[in-house]
Amino acid sequence: MTPTTKTNKVSQLPRTGRLSRGAIVGMAVARAGLSHLGHKAKSMTRDDAKTEQARVAHEAELGRILFAALNQLKGTALKASQLLSMELGFLPEGMRQELARAHYQVTPLNRALVIKVMRQEFGQNPQALFQQFDSIAFAAASLGQVHAAIMTDGLAVAVKLQYPGMADSIGSDMRMLRSLLQALGERSDMMPKADIIARMMDDIEQKLAEELDYLHEAQTMQWFAQHLMLPGLVIPQPVMGRTTRRVLTMQRLPGLHLNEWLLTDPDQAARDQAGQLLFDAFFHCTFVLHRLQADPHPGNYLFMPDGRLGLLDFGCTRALDADFCQALSALWSAQLRDPADHSAMQQAYRDLGLIGPNLNEQEFCQQLLPAMAERHAWQKLPFTVAVYDFAQHPPYPRPSAEHQRQALRYLQSLPEELPYVDRAYLGLIQLLRTLGARVRTANPWIR
Repeated sequence: MTPTTKTNKVSQLPRTGRLSRGAIVGMAVARAGLSHLGHKAKSMTRDDAKTEQARVAHEAELGRILFAALNQLKGTALKASQLLSMELGFLPEGMRQELARAHYQVTPLNRALVIKVMRQEFGQNPQALFQQFDSIAFAAASLGQVHAAIMTDGLAVAVKLQYPGMADSIGSDMRMLRSLLQALGERSDMMPKADIIARMMDDIEQKLAEELDYLHEAQTMQWFAQHLMLPGLVIPQPVMGRTTRRVLTMQRLPGLHLNEWLLTDPDQAARDQAGQLLFDAFFHCTFVLHRLQADPHPGNYLFMPDGRLGLLDFGCTRALDADFCQALSALWSAQLRDPADHSAMQQAYRDLGLIGPNLNEQEFCQQLLPAMAERHAWQKLPFTVAVYDFAQHPPYPRPSAEHQRQALRYLQSLPEELPYVDRAYLGLIQLLRTLGARVRTANPWIR
């Protein structure tokens, strides 16, 4: 959950009326249609170079239309846009970048609504439940906000409150978002196949339901604390007596979030230590625990004064099938052989369900692999040396229009686990780049 400066300003809460929310979606579809017609008309008079520039601009315009609608809907719709923005290769890059703006939207509750939520959940005001409770949130995001408090025994805690009406809006918001994506898909040849979109949206809906169940998150925090026991990592523990489905009370850790910590000008050794912890935790969770913290937002990490790293926010996690993890390891390892083992890569693609058994070796090597080459090269780059300097790692490559169309032509499906791993890996790379960390990348799962 992204920290925000304390403020008394209260943003607009999600619109709850079905007609008003439907009108927002209808207007977005109409705007997308007009944008598409204008793009088609202009493309008839452009040369090839200008056509590519126009395509990028059109993607961004569709992304702005989609974001504007979701930003008005707020709540679970806005959270869904955050998740979509982190899916590598799912949406056209121009659209994805526009949706990434949702990470910076907050909707803080005023004091009266904070008291109302607490009374609904516990039957008492915050002052009766805690020795001290700060009614002004110190962090806020699309689904809820966090308040500082002190228990009667003196324990410093963070209390996460869910905005009213979030759980009730999931179904309608996802239906609206599906209709938006379907309409946008009819106006862009860069969108995934309809069945992939449908599966992705079903998965996001399921995960949103889990993320809105704070009792489930508290139990998940306890599970990770028992199993993810790497030296230097700290997972705050929930206070179950002050936790319900809509309120989560947890141990408050001392420390700074990433941007604040970087302002203290930590030395290279401290950056490397933090980076190593992040890197090791990702691969341990993926290939040992087979369970992933799948929301890699920088606000979910706390850099503690003693050099330890606090892991926050376990509302979005994903269990990984052991066969999936084995196939993923085989794919990444096959890429690293010199030369790359195309036969092993093709088998891993089959095992992951990305391609069917009828795709022959020639088509795989001459058609699909060239379309995926930049992505594969970007993924494997850290493993080509024993210690990798992530300050030098390039941004995620934007595929050309032809490569994206070619990949979509041959990829028949999308494993349920893959978007979560991709999202977490992209988030890890972004964190390590921001840290400028030098990390030992050798591990037994990618070789």
